[in-house]
Amino acid sequence: MKCPDFFKTIEKIELVDNLADFLGTFEDGVVEFNYTDIVKSAGHSCPTVAGAYLMTLEGLKALYPNEIAVRGEIFVSFSEDASQGVAGVIANVITQITGATVTSGFKGIGGNFVRHDLMSFNSDISSSVQFQRLDTGVKVDVVYNPSEIQGDPQQQILMQKIMQNQATLEEKQTFGKLWQQRVENIFKNIDKVITIK
Repeated sequence: MKCPDFFKTIEKIELVDNLADFLGTFEDGVVEFNYTDIVKSAGHSCPTVAGAYLMTLEGLKALYPNEIAVRGEIFVSFSEDASQGVAGVIANVITQITGATVTSGFKGIGGNFVRHDLMSFNSDISSSVQFQRLDTGVKVDVVYNPSEIQGDPQQQILMQKIMQNQATLEEKQTFGKLWQQRVENIFKNIDKVITIK
């Protein structure tokens, strides 16, 4: 499996998962997610998947400033409906990292390690996503806005040619490189695309 080199340079997200610790899955329950893990699950790399990863990375840093984030102990809220826009795609990425789900998650063992009912949509928030610690109740609002990081103008032209089955192999490869170049630029400009409230 070969992917763009910049995937390997993106900061990993580290959490402690008490369920994983309990079941002996990872030593001390410590689990890491990297961008490649998320891309494999999503099936692609794009500004939305990158944004979901970045919102989680930066949101958890703000939520747990002096300690490792606890997987399964984070409630996630969205202002949009799950079927609206790209909210569902973002939610899938955040679920993979935090373990939070609406109803499909793990039901727990003896009342512990419950993962369902930790995510809500159509919430009264003014951000892209809100993360809340279950232990302290502290909330962090994260806004993602990639509009300042525009793609190469040629990208749209090549996309049209591909969609119309008129693109050469070289043009298809160029489009893919330009697409991922924008994703890389988003990661290089976190301060421009992510706002913590």
